[in-house]
Amino acid sequence: MATMVDVARRAGVSIATVSHVLNATRPVLPATRQAVLDAIDELGYTPNTLARSLVTSRTRSIGLAVSAISNPYFTEILQGVEAGALQHGYSLLIADPHDDPEHERKVVQLLHERRVDGMIIAPSAAPEGLLRLLAQHEVPTVFLDRLVDSPVGSSFRFDQVCTENTEPTAHLVTHLAERGHRRIALVAGLPGLSTTTERITGYRHGLAQAGLPHDERLVAHGNSQADAAEEATRGLLSLPAPPTALVTANNAMTIGALRALRGLRLSVPDDLALCCFDDFAWADLFTPRLTAISQPSKEIGAQAVRLLLDRLASPERTGRTLRLPSSFVHRTSCGCPDSSPEPEHHRKGPES
Repeated sequence: MATMVDVARRAGVSIATVSHVLNATRPVLPATRQAVLDAIDELGYTPNTLARSLVTSRTRSIGLAVSAISNPYFTEILQGVEAGALQHGYSLLIADPHDDPEHERKVVQLLHERRVDGMIIAPSAAPEGLLRLLAQHEVPTVFLDRLVDSPVGSSFRFDQVCTENTEPTAHLVTHLAERGHRRIALVAGLPGLSTTTERITGYRHGLAQAGLPHDERLVAHGNSQADAAEEATRGLLSLPAPPTALVTANNAMTIGALRALRGLRLSVPDDLALCCFDDFAWADLFTPRLTAISQPSKEIGAQAVRLLLDRLASPERTGRTLRLPSSFVHRTSCGCPDSSPEPEHHRKGPES
């Protein structure tokens, strides 16, 4: 098995230079770096990560806790995290917290016991136990998609990355109002999540902008899941004065709403106009094609890795929250003709 000494000899450089290339600990001239990489390739050299971790107290691994199995949106985020981690020489240990606070705490504890260098987490609606665990062990952490508040009295520093939620949701509502709808309902997500709160706020802002009254009966919680959203949609359509248009607040709930409409033999958009938060790969294949807010999911994952690496390099710096812009994808489920315009981007919010 080739060693670092063999690589240095083949490339005509010092062992320290090989180390700098492998670990990105110091800038190396492009020609020298390429010579080292060529030597590594020719010799089939594989770094001994276990030995390196014993010396550096770093494992070059990241713990990722997201509910990717039950939500395709998080699957795309996972792809972004994986690409960003690989680019910087990090491996991933992945756990699914199932959006359950107790299970979340357990899987994060297990990831910590695996001595990951830091964690990227999509927190549950009740993350208090998680936050106490992370603060107790001072785990470098980035929260994604869902924002959390720092524990009172804690000096725990963390970073966050998510998309804009309020303005894009308001845009869906005003777009439906421009189509003549006056009773616009919302199937909202799991109570307690920042995404749920912000999208409900956006829904109310959209009603206000359109000059429409807010009717609490037109807001139903689908708890971010298809089955609950199906039931919520049936409840909305059973009202004495049912909605003529519907906004669903994530992709899983869009599926649930469509199931409910099919079961009731209602068509979109003739019987009910539909707009959804979260675009997904097959949204363009439905009939009608789904008008949606598209989130930059892979970019959210990549930015989470960047924030975590910055945190590892500067543990004491102030925490940052980064919001990325989303896009309005105009299709036909809202009742508009199929003009297929370019996506309309919402402005990026400030980094705080």
